[in-house]
Amino acid sequence: MIVVDTNVISYIFLPSQELTTTAQQIFRQDSNWAAPLLWRSEFRNVLALYMRRQQMSLAEAKIIMRDAEAMMTGFEHTIASATVISLVDSSSCSAYDCEFVALAQDLNVPLVTFDKKILAEFGSTAVSPSQFLSIH
Repeated sequence: MIVVDTNVISYIFLPSQELTTTAQQIFRQDSNWAAPLLWRSEFRNVLALYMRRQQMSLAEAKIIMRDAEAMMTGFEHTIASATVISLVDSSSCSAYDCEFVALAQDLNVPLVTFDKKILAEFGSTAVSPSQFLSIH
């Protein structure tokens, strides 16, 4: 099991050439992805951006959201607010980002992320996709 952030989930469903290939490789290595419930709201924001840029229709967005939710069903977690706030206090990361870190720490698994700030501030918890793929 690994924790993935919304960007990793997004690249599975929203093609981006190299990054989609990387996300697919991660999924092939470990398809047991976990995320805090927050991923849903963040992913909806990504879909909203695509819709506003006329890169996706409402119907397409609904299908993609349905498929993403189906993939993550059973792997979504709530996070203790006190844990998130403690991580915020010890870093310059957002509370949103700290939810993913908190979940990874709680499950004692790596957080796979493209986010350079999370990687820099939580190097004992977070790994880049390339690091994850080189280990597995």
